Amino acid sequence: MTNTTITAPKGFLAAGLYCGIKASGKPDLALVHCPTGAKAAAMFTTNAIQSAAVIVCKEHIGSTPIYAAVVNSGNANTCTGAKGLVHARRMCRAVSKSLGIETEKVLLASTGIIGHQLPIDAITTGIGQAAEILSDTAEAGLNFAKAIMTTDTRPKQAYRTVNFDGKTVTLAGTAKGAGMIGPNMATTICVLTTDAAISKPMLAKALKIAIGNSLNRLTVDGHQSTNDTAMILASGLAENKPIQSQKDPRFVRFSTTLTDLCTDLARQMALDAEGATRMFTVRVQGAATAAEAFRAARAVADYDLVKCAVHGADPNWGRIICAVGSCGIKVNPDRLCCKIGDTYVFRNGKPTAFDAKKVSAVIAQKEHTITIELNVGKYNDFCYGCDLGHDYITINADYHT
Repeated sequence: MTNTTITAPKGFLAAGLYCGIKASGKPDLALVHCPTGAKAAAMFTTNAIQSAAVIVCKEHIGSTPIYAAVVNSGNANTCTGAKGLVHARRMCRAVSKSLGIETEKVLLASTGIIGHQLPIDAITTGIGQAAEILSDTAEAGLNFAKAIMTTDTRPKQAYRTVNFDGKTVTLAGTAKGAGMIGPNMATTICVLTTDAAISKPMLAKALKIAIGNSLNRLTVDGHQSTNDTAMILASGLAENKPIQSQKDPRFVRFSTTLTDLCTDLARQMALDAEGATRMFTVRVQGAATAAEAFRAARAVADYDLVKCAVHGADPNWGRIICAVGSCGIKVNPDRLCCKIGDTYVFRNGKPTAFDAKKVSAVIAQKEHTITIELNVGKYNDFCYGCDLGHDYITINADYHT
């Protein structure tokens, strides 16, 4: 069976285990290691309140090579003051000691409940245990994916290959996130690996493009986390001719493949969002500016009344039009149109006759598309959303600190 986990690209070992953070006893510590060293790039939350893990990871991401990344779940290490920073750095030192590498060449991420100090002794012990069981097997990669989960009900993984210079280049990734997700980078904890030979600047560019067109187009509840981190490690062991320019056609293919992989992860996240039963894509066409196209798409995807209507498979186009009109973009009401699936439900500023049962059946599918035609310009954009179900309240009401 093909390995489709983060250990699939050449040069990566992984492990995931329980170290004592989560009261449930579920896996809560993940480690990935590239013994030969990797080029690395990352993107982080733009929230003004940031985890100690984000702060330390930002300090380390400029290092080359990067040899490892450690992720803990169940505790965000956010709003934990100077002690939280000490603990984040101790995590990196524990990895460096266990693997015999420099501390600044370790990346990290944390996710979970805000405002609690890490059980750092349990974590450092767990890091040592994880280092001893590092493996390039699919099982090890899956264990990593499970160990970064919080309210997720299942691990999210994706895998792609692309051929360069007669060499097969592999890309793989895992992501977690089911709530507190709203576009503005990085909306999740996402760890990506590849064996492509690529320069650090081009790797960073490809990551920015990929995340910008996938995970950063997903909104579950419109709320950005304090811990959002997406990172990619490239071992270079595929031995393709190094990609060093954005003008290189291979860069376009690499970027496109990475975007496709991240889109796969984003869709998995939408379908496993807290309380969600289905997802939808909002496509906005003909906006006056690029910024307004995205603003309109996100306004619809974020609108609670639209999300509730989707949960009830209700073709309530009035809520969609209301969301568009209230988001501060240029609108010509007499030219505004809306489709659900392939069916116009509102056209040129007026309701149009449609088969409500047929459209309801479209909405009830696992995925459907809402298209807004503004007809006031040339710009288009999209956003992914999901329905808002009863379980969203239950999950977040029960997620005690």
